[in-house]
Amino acid sequence: MRADMSKPAGASTGKELREIVLASGSPRRLELLRSLGFAVEVARSGYDEPNDERLAPPELAAHHARAKLDLVRPRFPAAAVVAADTVVDLDGHSLGKPNDAREAAIMLRSLSGRSHRVHSAYALALPGAQAPLERLSTTLVRFHHLSEDEIAAYVATGEPMDKAGAYGIQGRATALVETIDGDYCTVVGFPLGDFIRTLQDLGFRLPSAK
Repeated sequence: MRADMSKPAGASTGKELREIVLASGSPRRLELLRSLGFAVEVARSGYDEPNDERLAPPELAAHHARAKLDLVRPRFPAAAVVAADTVVDLDGHSLGKPNDAREAAIMLRSLSGRSHRVHSAYALALPGAQAPLERLSTTLVRFHHLSEDEIAAYVATGEPMDKAGAYGIQGRATALVETIDGDYCTVVGFPLGDFIRTLQDLGFRLPSAK
């Protein structure tokens, strides 16, 4: 699922985009952007991603991404700046990052043997653009039925603690996932394919191969 949430105004065209500021401390998003050849400057926003029950999960992801961009963009007015957020959606309820091992185990039990949606939103400010661009991507994920031993073993790795829904599909949680319907990178935390197409649609070129 690819959704336009706003439209850019006045974006420059025909330019090679070589550098980008990432308004996030996520090592997974950093790795994905670097895989495209970008020189990435990491600028943590300091935003604490509060849960807002008034917002549906996809709206919450978009809200967080926008808030992070708003905090970082003024520090880099002439640069391309991107911020992103990921929310795990179980039956319309947002699952964020667990606060401790107990909460991580509770989240994993709730996902066991069931399907859920992962929403990754990004907000992008481009050189020459008057307004930021916002995108949302959604992927459907189904977990195997998990035993208590499997849950305990995964939680003990520490991997769930900084991840929405208490799992990272690119890590050991690969064994927990039965099926995925949609974009894999969206579940990792950044819809890379959508991002590439968006830049191309706006006339920007990715960094040349060295």
